[in-house]
Amino acid sequence: MRKDARLRVITLEEHFGSPLQRQKTKGQPRAVFADRSAHIGHDIEAELYDIGERRIAAMDAAGIDLQVLSLTQPGPECYDPEIAIDMAAEANELMRAAVEAHPTRFAAFATLPMTAPEAAVKELERTLAMGFKGAMINGHTRGSFLDDRKYWGIFECAQAHDVPIYLHPAIPHASLMEKYFEGFPEISRAAWGFAVDASIHFLRILFSGAFDDFPRLKIILGHMGEGLPFGMHRLGDHTGYVAKRRGLKRHPLDYMRENLVITTAGAFSVPALVCSLLELGADNILFSVDWPYESNKVGAAFLKALPISEHDRAKIAHGNAERLLRL
Repeated sequence: MRKDARLRVITLEEHFGSPLQRQKTKGQPRAVFADRSAHIGHDIEAELYDIGERRIAAMDAAGIDLQVLSLTQPGPECYDPEIAIDMAAEANELMRAAVEAHPTRFAAFATLPMTAPEAAVKELERTLAMGFKGAMINGHTRGSFLDDRKYWGIFECAQAHDVPIYLHPAIPHASLMEKYFEGFPEISRAAWGFAVDASIHFLRILFSGAFDDFPRLKIILGHMGEGLPFGMHRLGDHTGYVAKRRGLKRHPLDYMRENLVITTAGAFSVPALVCSLLELGADNILFSVDWPYESNKVGAAFLKALPISEHDRAKIAHGNAERLLRL
């Protein structure tokens, strides 16, 4: 690729809010939106509820060609089955309509009613038949994690259809919030708590043996792998024998390099990217922004300035997403 050629850019952790999700979370404090909006220069809450022309204009201003949409958290994972099923269906229908209206600009990850695991599998099957590219699951489901085999029908479905599961963070488990973050809510979310939630969640899946049962399953972690690439050497050195004792077929780092894919969403750090590149390789890193919680323009500038080969930049910008999601 010539350095001056127009680089196609795909992003795949790009959120929106649905009416039912907004209604159910209305009582939550909005200070985090106000502070973050002032910091990045746009109204986060307003942008969450637009999946049309204004969103596309913001993409165009940063040179982003396609977004893979997903429902923001907290989502259906927090609610009783009857609410969760309605919330997932509503969100998926809104995304389906957006993709149909703008097929070259949007794709979608399904939202699943995780408190009703059998219904979640049916909803995944339904949305995949409509062309969705996988599913996004927002953290734990009322304190239970995806290592619980009651959720493994979702893994089976994803592997059968060759689509990934994007494991997005959520507010950490209530006991963790109480013991570690009480009095310090500022660090319990995106600053650090989200990474704790998602990284430990992924490791629970790995050490449960899920990747032995579903060897072709791909899990996506955002935010530069939620810190896992930085700790891979130490993790591997201390868990190789643990994996054998648990009966796993491979070394933990083998699963991480074969079943884990990461995105740059909300983590525009050159040292972090270089570390991830060395640990996971260019084929396992995908560009993302985390709109509207982050700036499209800041993310695009980060991608453009990365001190990497043009070949690897093209993989990260669009090639890996095209391959993984069959875009």
